[in-house]
Amino acid sequence: MIQVINRALRTLEYVAKHKERSCSLSEIAESLQLHQPTCANILKTLVDMNYLEHLGRKKGYRLGAKCYELTGNLSYNQNLLQAAKGEMEALTKKLNETCILGILRNQKRFIVHTVNSDQDLQVRSRTERDLYETASGRILLAFLPEKERESLINAIGLPKPEIWKEAKTKKQLDLALADIRNDNLVITLSPQHIVGLAVPIIKDGVTIASLSIFLPESRYNVKNAFKTIITTLKESAKRINELLQ
Repeated sequence: MIQVINRALRTLEYVAKHKERSCSLSEIAESLQLHQPTCANILKTLVDMNYLEHLGRKKGYRLGAKCYELTGNLSYNQNLLQAAKGEMEALTKKLNETCILGILRNQKRFIVHTVNSDQDLQVRSRTERDLYETASGRILLAFLPEKERESLINAIGLPKPEIWKEAKTKKQLDLALADIRNDNLVITLSPQHIVGLAVPIIKDGVTIASLSIFLPESRYNVKNAFKTIITTLKESAKRINELLQ
């Protein structure tokens, strides 16, 4: 028996057994009779591989997306997915552009659902992306509670100038995030000429996800197209929000 694999699987089994709540490092280590540094290393690896999710300092761990993908279990963010899927299909059908549903996971933007367009020229996005790189990531960061937002920024640092040149300093970043909250909208243009638009998805007054459209700049520049995209995106988000209440 390979000891480290045994310990990792026992860790997953323990967290799965208590999936109705989060499990702390000390609790897991004590229950599995592991030294805390050993347990912490196992947990970090499982978090990095998305088999566990770290909810934050002193908030513990719960099962991550990869565990649910292995079994095809849709209970992971089930309510969110149930509310969003139909609206996302309708959004892509209306605009014929790819849309994604993103959440904050392990300090990154994580895609939980995608509806692809049938355009000949399509834009693909990695499942995990740096928060600053994407419109959806910036929305999620902007609408975090202040203390959580400050803690996260301290952990990941400021954005690189080539990624977000208007937010090179902490003051600039704070102002940019405030503007996002005021507008309920983010529009980004990448060096690869990809336009991203994102709006918040809200449940019980808390932003739990982002709804995004992204497309080549050449299609976004069509006369008045941006107004149609923004209006349609916001209307879709509003309907998802209503379904979540």
